Amino acid sequence: MSWRTGLGLALLVAAIVSGWSAWRMRDRSAPAAAQAQRSDYVLRDFELVALGKDGAESLRLRAPQLQRSRDDESLDIDAPVFLIPAAQGPWRVRADRGWVSPDGDLARLEGDVSGHSDPAEGPPTTFRTTRLELLPDQDLVRTGAPVTLTRPGIMQTGTGLEANLKTRQYRLLSQVRTRYEPSVRR
Repeated sequence: MSWRTGLGLALLVAAIVSGWSAWRMRDRSAPAAAQAQRSDYVLRDFELVALGKDGAESLRLRAPQLQRSRDDESLDIDAPVFLIPAAQGPWRVRADRGWVSPDGDLARLEGDVSGHSDPAEGPPTTFRTTRLELLPDQDLVRTGAPVTLTRPGIMQTGTGLEANLKTRQYRLLSQVRTRYEPSVRR
């Protein structure tokens, strides 16, 4: 056997092995984690109006970006601003990030979360926290995180908050501290 025949057989064996290896590798699909991160759709610079069961406006949402998860149909929102109608004027609740459940009955807000009542209707009220759950069908917000609640002449801090946005009833759950700041008489 000549050296050319030996080299030819070696190259043939190498070609068969590499072809078989390539054939086995082609059946592998993309990693599941990469597919799970894909979105059904993305909205940019949008305003969304959600209606309640009675057909009245339940809330209004504005944000620079929203992504709907393909797996569980939840929504991930960047810098959401929720406008929640109430008898005494709408509430404006904003955060750095938001997540909304697939059926829309729960929104979780994280980051710099703040809520502001309409100053034209009654005393202006503001709350600030790092995490908040919004239940739009019940007009409730709640958190277990530290909260600062401010109204004219009073500032309260505590851990945990439950608030009915329609009736403007608030309840700080623990470690409550209150500071009164009387207005100046003239």
